[in-house]
Amino acid sequence: MAKSKVPPASSGNADDIEAAFYEALQNGDLEKLMACWADEDDIVCVHPGGGRAVGAAAIRATFDAMFSNGTIRAQAEKVRKVDAMSSSVHNVLERVELLTEEGPRHAYVIATNVYHKTAQGWRMVAHHASPGTPREMQEVSETPPVLH
Repeated sequence: MAKSKVPPASSGNADDIEAAFYEALQNGDLEKLMACWADEDDIVCVHPGGGRAVGAAAIRATFDAMFSNGTIRAQAEKVRKVDAMSSSVHNVLERVELLTEEGPRHAYVIATNVYHKTAQGWRMVAHHASPGTPREMQEVSETPPVLH
């Protein structure tokens, strides 16, 4: 039996859905997290070092297993966006707080989140995250840094 979708915190634009997604991760709220996803058969999620989960049931199962170990204290930083009329691709640096025997530590993950404008508003259709590293990843860009 499929669960009914809880509306995301906001359905205004892709940025709002991304904020709701990361808030749901931090709160361990599976229903709100799944409400950020589109109602499509081919939505896809790849966790760091994991396989490809396709479809809402498979994606739900991966996050449910992750939440059984606690919330995921991840924040999206250094967002790069490519927007079109009905799609938005966000490449983000995720800063993830991990609790270790030595205390809290951070891991850094590069993730790509893809959003489409659907009949229900903006929704996530793909989340693909790289394996993490203990150091913040450097960005290589053709754009020189601007000093203000």
